[in-house]
Amino acid sequence: MSSAFVVPAHRADPDWWRSQVVYQIYPRSFADSDGDGIGDLRGIIDHLDHLADLGVGVVWLSPIYRSPQDDNGYDISDYTDVDPMFGSLADLDELIAGLHERGIALVMDLVVNHTSDEHPWFVESRDPDSPKRDWYWWRPPRVAEDGTPLPPTNWESAFSGSAWEFDEASGEYYLHLFSRKQPDLNWENPEVCKEIHAMMRWWLDRGVDGFRMDVINFISKTEPLVDGPEIPGRAYSPAFPMVADGPRMHEFLHEMYAEVLADRNLITVGEMPGVTVAEARRYTAADRHELDMVFTFEHVALDVGATKWDRVPISLPVLKKNLASWQEGLADEGWNSLYWDNHDQPRAVSRFGDDAPEHRVASAKTLATVLHLHRGTPYVYQGQEIGMTNAGFTEIGQYRDIEALNHHAEAVAGGADPEVLLAQQAVQTRDNARTPMQWDDSASAGFSSGTPWIGVNPNHTEINVAAQAGDPDSVLAHYRELIALRRSEPAIVDGRFELRYADDEQLWVFTRSTDTTVLTVLANCSSDPVAVPTDLAAELTDAELLLGTHDERFPDSLQPWESRLLRSAR
Repeated sequence: MSSAFVVPAHRADPDWWRSQVVYQIYPRSFADSDGDGIGDLRGIIDHLDHLADLGVGVVWLSPIYRSPQDDNGYDISDYTDVDPMFGSLADLDELIAGLHERGIALVMDLVVNHTSDEHPWFVESRDPDSPKRDWYWWRPPRVAEDGTPLPPTNWESAFSGSAWEFDEASGEYYLHLFSRKQPDLNWENPEVCKEIHAMMRWWLDRGVDGFRMDVINFISKTEPLVDGPEIPGRAYSPAFPMVADGPRMHEFLHEMYAEVLADRNLITVGEMPGVTVAEARRYTAADRHELDMVFTFEHVALDVGATKWDRVPISLPVLKKNLASWQEGLADEGWNSLYWDNHDQPRAVSRFGDDAPEHRVASAKTLATVLHLHRGTPYVYQGQEIGMTNAGFTEIGQYRDIEALNHHAEAVAGGADPEVLLAQQAVQTRDNARTPMQWDDSASAGFSSGTPWIGVNPNHTEINVAAQAGDPDSVLAHYRELIALRRSEPAIVDGRFELRYADDEQLWVFTRSTDTTVLTVLANCSSDPVAVPTDLAAELTDAELLLGTHDERFPDSLQPWESRLLRSAR
């Protein structure tokens, strides 16, 4: 099969990933081939042509390993097997081959900050005399004045409650930054590192082209483990700030590169909550041999108040300047990853755009243009290419995510108003990203012949792949054009970035330029018309329109959520 992209094993260019677009698949919700209501590998195989037609060069597959599914597969009990709910290793081999035939690389999710509590390593570690006891963070309790045991620190789990779980059998606590069924691995033990490196090589030898590394900047903990700052009105202190970017992080990543990744022409991206521009420069500097890029969380924290569930408005200037700071910070060293959506975030068109019927299509297109024209590797999350929206949950019974369910139970027990709570959760819950992919307007959106594991968004009858496949004005068509432009216009990959009109409340304007070409992104990121500044309109009089959102264009103004990508010669 001919393709503009060849998988990295067949390329000499170590930077092939700079010019590609990554498509994230959340397997449980992508396509169900056997009618059990859960997406699987054969369902993905059935839709490979959708990915090829879209033009993406990389697929990132969220976890498909054996797992009790306490956190939807991010609690792994066997790193070298496929969970039967998704299929088999033979199915995965067929998927890899099918992707490679279409010139698409495969990135696996690497979840090595923690395992499942059902992983054989942890089961063995429960015995205090086991050689694997030190593979996890076991610690004796502190003792209260009345003699009752207390957790070793006051850290709070990401999923509510203490980050420590007491084990009656051994009389100690173990650390879990996430669910109690996700105990943290102790990377200070060299045997843990060796096992993880061996596992990674096993997958690479099977044909995998890289890794997305889940919360990788949590693997180095600062010892001794100490309490976080007390927060009035809260029983625990967030654990993340206490463990992020620990003292041996760069050592661990460089060793991983040397032992596993070197000379393979892979793609690696580290999910790093709390990472700063300065740290990202170090993690992604080519001469340090650690990672190709990192996921920053700054822009998706701008609408978060005291907790994740407290949403605050985002001003456009703040959002623009945040992304620009990363563009400028990594301009001469390192590389950006670009994303709005993923499996942990609400749908971008509902969050950063306007999902009202009259503006949804235009805002989905404009958000895509703005993101893909920044410097870095863009990530498309399944359904983003058709403008999927938040689900509009109204009852707690509609939720499946452990984070949302735990928070709801804890907040209600603490006296929260259930109606207010549900309204907050409907906006921010991770389940917004996990409703089934909308393939057509049938009862289950073409996702399954059975009952989906989580409810289908009711708007699938209007928003689906089949309805957009032949429509040149659809969100899907816009994504195809945008991705194709990345292959034909060098300035999109290599051009310099400059933000303009940084303080404008409606306009998002920036340029990507080379010595011969200037690309200008001109976007109205609001639901009201806006005038184009006189000097900018004059400057762009002779510019060539490469991509736009509206058929009817006015040179001196932009309609709601209208965007234009224009090219000028220097």
